[in-house]
Amino acid sequence: MFNTIKTAALSALVGLGTLAAIPAHADSLYLGFGNNNDTRFGVYAGDDGYRHRRDERRGDWRRGCSPDRALDKADRMGLRRARIVDVNGRAVKVVGRQDGDRVVIVFANERGCPVIYR
Repeated sequence: MFNTIKTAALSALVGLGTLAAIPAHADSLYLGFGNNNDTRFGVYAGDDGYRHRRDERRGDWRRGCSPDRALDKADRMGLRRARIVDVNGRAVKVVGRQDGDRVVIVFANERGCPVIYR
C-alpha cells in the first residue's frame, strides 16, 4: 500500500514538473497554484492577462500628440480659449485667440507635438 502511494506521489511530481517546463506564454497554457486573491489550483489554457509590450505602448501619450497635449502646448504658447477643430492621423488642429486675432496652430501627430503651421 505504501509503495502504491509513493509511486503515485512521485508520478504526480514528475507530471507537475513536466507541465512547469512547458513554455507557458507561447502556448497560452499556465500552471496556477493560487495566491491570496485567487485560491484556484490547476492548469489553465487561454489568456493569462498578459499584454504584449507593443500593445501597452499603443495607448501611451508619448507615442503621438493627443488632443489634450496639443491644447496644453497651445496654452503655453499664449493661445486663449483654445479648442480642437480637427484631429486625424497626421495632425491636430487647434484654434484660439491671441492678441485679439483668431489664430490657427497645426501640430504634427508625433511625439512632442511639433508645430507644422501657425
